Amino acid sequence: MKIRKTTREDVRELMEIYAFAREFMAKTGNPNQWGPTKWPPESLIRNDIEEGNSYVCTNEDGKVIATFYFIQGHDIEPTYREITEGAWFGDSSYGVVHRLASDGSEKGIGQFCINWAFEQCGHLRIDTHTDNVIMQNLLTRLGFTRCGIIHVMEDNYPRYAYEKIR
Repeated sequence: MKIRKTTREDVRELMEIYAFAREFMAKTGNPNQWGPTKWPPESLIRNDIEEGNSYVCTNEDGKVIATFYFIQGHDIEPTYREITEGAWFGDSSYGVVHRLASDGSEKGIGQFCINWAFEQCGHLRIDTHTDNVIMQNLLTRLGFTRCGIIHVMEDNYPRYAYEKIR
């Protein structure tokens, strides 16, 4: 597998991957994270691409099999400024992964993408819906620590906030 920046030509495939991910999440006990709002909207994905923060994971044949948003810097995620029921344990610049989704065609895609992002910055924060047990288990397996609860602007559901520092 390889990671590369997303291009405009990838948008159709990305929207198909997100549709698959919404269906998968609903079937596995997480219907509210992206389902009710058909998250993420295509306009947001196109904006992510224009800003250079959208990435895809490709298989050996070059086929897009996953996508995610990745950015790094200091205090870059506004929703992470307020955390309840805990605290972040690092105050340095950090990376953030959002909107990670795969087409389910290969095992280990999520792990590969998260590990790649961590290698870029050495300090990574991720949040996930409280019903997204699959992502929670993956983050725990990858050595992330649950730090507390954050809230996003898109809905009223709390998110578990995770962090990992090299």
